[in-house]
This record gives sequence, C-alpha cells and structure tokens, in this order.
Amino acid sequence: MADERTIVAIGTRKGLWLATSEDNRARWQLTGPHNPMTAVYAVAVDPRRARPRLLVGTTSEHFGPTVVTSDDLGRTWREPDQPPLAFPEDTGAALGRVWQLTPGPACEPEVVYAGVEPSALFRSEDGGLTYELVRGLWEHEHRPDWGAGYGGQAIHTVLPHPTRPESITVAMSTGGVYRSEDRGASWHAANRGIQAGFLPERYPEFGQCVHKVARHPDRPERFFLQNHGGVYRSEDDAASWQSIAEGLPSDFGFTVVVHPHQPDTVYTFPLIADENRFAPEGRCRVYRSEDAGRSWQALQRGLPEAGFYSTVLRDAMCTDDAETAGLYFGSRSGEVYASRDEGQSWQVIAKHLPDVLCVRAATV
Repeated sequence: MADERTIVAIGTRKGLWLATSEDNRARWQLTGPHNPMTAVYAVAVDPRRARPRLLVGTTSEHFGPTVVTSDDLGRTWREPDQPPLAFPEDTGAALGRVWQLTPGPACEPEVVYAGVEPSALFRSEDGGLTYELVRGLWEHEHRPDWGAGYGGQAIHTVLPHPTRPESITVAMSTGGVYRSEDRGASWHAANRGIQAGFLPERYPEFGQCVHKVARHPDRPERFFLQNHGGVYRSEDDAASWQSIAEGLPSDFGFTVVVHPHQPDTVYTFPLIADENRFAPEGRCRVYRSEDAGRSWQALQRGLPEAGFYSTVLRDAMCTDDAETAGLYFGSRSGEVYASRDEGQSWQVIAKHLPDVLCVRAATV
C-alpha cells in the first residue's frame, strides 16, 4: 500500500535510533537517540493493535532497568512511575536487565513476554505495561545449576507458539532450551543433540550455551539454533536437534534468523570461534540457506570485503515482514546494513552509532 512504511528499531549501548523508509526501503531517515544514555538490549514492534506499539527494554547506570513504550512510533514515550517489571520480594532476586521482549500470539493480543537477567520469564496481559513472574520456570529444579554466559545469565529468546498459546519455548545462556505446554506452569529441558563442548559431559540434559533460537510461524515445529559452537535444526518441536553447520566457515556465532514467508530459508552471521570473535578473514558476510541448512551461500554484495573486525550480536539481525523480505543487521562498530532483496545486496542505513545491541523491523 502507498501509505505503508518500514521501521527499523536500533537498540544501542547509548539509546535507541529509529530508521524509517516510505519508498520500499530505498531511502531511509534516521531519528534518535531516543531514551539516550541507556543500554537498549531489547526492542519489540507489536503490530497487533490499530497503532503499533514499540516496547523497549532500557538499562540506566543510575536508575536501573525498565520497559518503556510508544504508541506513536517514537514521537512520545510512556515511562511508568513504578517499575513495570520486578522480582517478587520472596524470590530474593533483583532485575539485572531485560534481554528480550516478545509479543504473544495473535489470539492473545494483550500478552507480551519478557526474558530477563537473572534467567527468568515474565508475562504481561496489558500489552507490555506491567508484568508478572512466570513462577513455573523460576522454581524449576534445574535453576540453581544454570550458569552465566559471557554476557550474563539471561533468558534471551522467547518463542510463543503462533497458534497454541499454551506452548512456549525459551532459551538461555547458559542452560539451553526449555519448553512449556501448559502456559508456563511446568517446563522441561529440550536440548537433545546440542553439544556443550566446555562441559565434562558433551551432551548433557541442560547447561548448553545457546546463543539464539528462531522458529517459522507457518511451520512452528521447526526451529533453528545457533549454539556456542554448533548450528542446529529441529523438525520435531525441539524434541531433538541435528547439526546443519557443514558448509559454514565457522560454527560459532550469535544470531540466527528465519525468513518471514519461506520456512526453508535461514540466515546466520558466522564468527571466528576464539577470543577474537571477528568475521572470518575480516570479510563481512551473511550466510543464507534456502534448503533448511543443508547448504549455505555467502551474501556479500555491498558489504565490506576486508577489514571488518566487528561482531553481530544475538539480537542484532532481523527481517521485516514485507512480501519481498528485507534483512537487517547492526555491528558493534555502529553500522547498520539493510537489504531489500532478501540478502542479495546491501546498503548502509546508519553509521557511527554506539555499538548495536538489537535490531527489529516491521512494516507499519
């Protein structure tokens, strides 16, 4: 439609920027910083209401973490007087950071989930304005043994089933993948086939350092997973996982993204699996599979051919929902790249930003 526009929300270590395009993603306008001098690790664009809502998890070094919202695409912001998300006193825990904000399925238009540090899941039933702890996961018998990844102990992936609201999948570092089939009352680990090369037992029940998980809305029993060493696919609702890393220059990375309309198409950004964590050979390349991970193709037209010694973090890559999907990623060196042809070619839409922590895009 002529009045449609694409919005890309860019969370950085020092605030949020918004890039918008009204000409099929050919040209972009950038505004920001919104919520300046806060670290924005989580952004969601909730399209389920007449006016799309932006939800932003911010962390201020002075005031701590909170969630702010905007119903006018960033012109004004609602910051609650009381913390919308906090651990109950009896848990003895304090909120460290909001790592993930995820709207629930379409059949529950007011539900929003938040994954946080320390590893816990919160649920909102008022569109993301207030949240309650999901006790079933917090009280799981494995929780005392969940470890902290390099970025902290956090639930960074929340995947509600698109049509069965009782089914929820989460992932954390470290701990792995957990699933609930009763709206969060009970949970089970779902890591069979995922390795944990840093543990004495290579394939434990839990304890894997999962970096990101994605699922396709039209084929929700299929998942893709980027591990701390390993790229995997599940065809059976996360009951088991198979490696799909062959053909990639490295099986290490942080992000994995599925195409919004093509269940067999998946994207990742491999990194050198050592303390450097740079793009292999210093070449900025997104890898795409169009056969569910059986083969991979490097996408690099318009991306730096050399000297790219940066990192793309777990939530710093996404797609929009256009018919011909757009693909976006941001780097820790402050550039944001966009493709309006599903990764075939790229352009820079923002540069010289603080390091990019998360990116989310939608057609509004």
